[in-house]
Amino acid sequence: MNYLLDTHTLIWSLTENKKLSKIVKNILENTDNEIYVSAISFWEVSLKYALKKLSLNGINPEELLELTTELGFNFISIQPDECADFYKMNNLIHRDPFDRMLIWQALKHDFILITKDDTVKRYQSMGLKLIW
Repeated sequence: MNYLLDTHTLIWSLTENKKLSKIVKNILENTDNEIYVSAISFWEVSLKYALKKLSLNGINPEELLELTTELGFNFISIQPDECADFYKMNNLIHRDPFDRMLIWQALKHDFILITKDDTVKRYQSMGLKLIW
């Protein structure tokens, strides 16, 4: 299965594993699964870290990237077509642009989004697959 990590899921998987559900821990530990992290998540982390709105439990955004690489997670960049047709996303459900792009990428690539964010569930009507 192919999974895309929401930003909080990425951070918790590396710094606060106890916050993850048992299901999520099993998904991350199963080597048959492909785990993806979007460049959008690193941008979000870096911006919030610089504004002192995010603590990474003693590591910085570059170290978060290194740890992600060491775990063997796959990276997905932001593609021009994802940006060009992003206007099709319903922005009335979720106003956070980072989350909306992650949702859009999950939809476009047919990934299962791993998130604890209940607001995201409202995108299931568009075909979004979720797990927590």
